[in-house]
Amino acid sequence: MSYRVIAPQRADRYRVTVDDYIHYQRYGYLIVRDLVPLEEVEELKRHAMDLLYGRIAIPGIDPPPPDATEEQLLGRFTRVHMLHRVDPVAERFLLHPRILDVLEALIGPDVLALQTMLFFNPPGKGGQGWHQDAYYITTYPDTLIGAWLAIDLADEENGCLWVAPGSHCEPIYPDPNPERGYVHADGAFADLETVENVSHLDDEINTLAKVARKYEWVPVVLEPGSVVFFHGHLLHRSYPNRSHDRWRRAFVSHYCNARSWVPWNHGIPYEGDSANYQHILARGTTHLPYAKPRFGTPCAALEPPEVIKKGTPLRMMGSESGEMQPVAQVPSGRPTEVRALAWDPNDQTWRTRKETQSGGQRA
Repeated sequence: MSYRVIAPQRADRYRVTVDDYIHYQRYGYLIVRDLVPLEEVEELKRHAMDLLYGRIAIPGIDPPPPDATEEQLLGRFTRVHMLHRVDPVAERFLLHPRILDVLEALIGPDVLALQTMLFFNPPGKGGQGWHQDAYYITTYPDTLIGAWLAIDLADEENGCLWVAPGSHCEPIYPDPNPERGYVHADGAFADLETVENVSHLDDEINTLAKVARKYEWVPVVLEPGSVVFFHGHLLHRSYPNRSHDRWRRAFVSHYCNARSWVPWNHGIPYEGDSANYQHILARGTTHLPYAKPRFGTPCAALEPPEVIKKGTPLRMMGSESGEMQPVAQVPSGRPTEVRALAWDPNDQTWRTRKETQSGGQRA
């Protein structure tokens, strides 16, 4: 049976080009300029600062004292993870339709929304050493992708993202501690080395930097509203904010194909052997459990897409001449006769046989 998801159509829908898709597959990342309108980015920036200053409460976090200094405020946190589970604005940007438009083309049609991270990174703060996101967030099949939305101008001075183009072709280098799990089958590689101190800023301590040195490093300079999408295997990093007076705020989300099994919930306990039921179905459909958005943001979990599952797709079958020829699958209840080649193991030869098919099965 065919499976054809009809992409939601809107006046502002972003359509990925073939060259965009090729760039992502070839280099492991894709920059989409001006994807999110500036007025929405400004709203997100104001909301972020309201959270930092305690003007809007974050459930589970005590508000700061009224006379708190900026240093005291930043001492509480400089980033917030999984904010979408307690904050409607974070949920809305996790499920932003134009971001989902790109994801639908790159990893879809079925997309599961997994994680959010709000970064503040004021001067002198921030930075994360070389790492691969699928080292932390495991999906099987391995379909992880990140979306990094710039709230401020992000450049080399204030700590933009750096990527190693093409490094997404590398496997996920595992931790020496087997308790932390594997992306690949244990023992499948002859020479897959373990790595230590992943994400450490010091390249002499972070042994994944040895792999990163095989590649060119490229800074990802982004204007507010631009988004970089990057593969779960791509080696990437950032440096501390070296500017004197510029923040480098960003909203980063992670997704995977909704058909992937996800035994990950950001360290939060879950029932059963996977946490799919905790994550939001953003686009498409899935045969696996999923969550609905807690604050009602429109997405596939609430508004299922149009899906065409009917039809009789062509299949390739061998002909008597040895060439592959398309043969239509037979609709149920309409038997037909098909001449096919089949290997006879007794006589060690190919034989022609006639098969009567009904509903695509041999009668």
